[in-house]
Amino acid sequence: MRVVLILILFLAGCASPAPRFIGAERQDITLEGIRFAVFQQGTDAEVIRLGYLTRAQRAKVPELMEIAVMRSTGCRTVPNSLRSRIPGDTGEARFSLDCDVRVPGG
Repeated sequence: MRVVLILILFLAGCASPAPRFIGAERQDITLEGIRFAVFQQGTDAEVIRLGYLTRAQRAKVPELMEIAVMRSTGCRTVPNSLRSRIPGDTGEARFSLDCDVRVPGG
């Protein structure tokens, strides 16, 4: 039982991309004390929030996810392209990218 619990806690701390993003370049970035892992595959990006946040702390996460993607990839996100496997989830999101428009600081 103890081994299973340790394994679950270990795996919960990992940021594994969706199968479509396996092999994609990973960039880690911290914004306002929140850590993110960003994976870019062509003109798509997946961002995973790392660590635990309370419900109140999650309100700003979607905006920070978009900033994390733009800074990590150097590409502008396509407006209204944020999508998540679970609606309202602040743990994972995907964005479409417009890499013809470079982002300052990216």
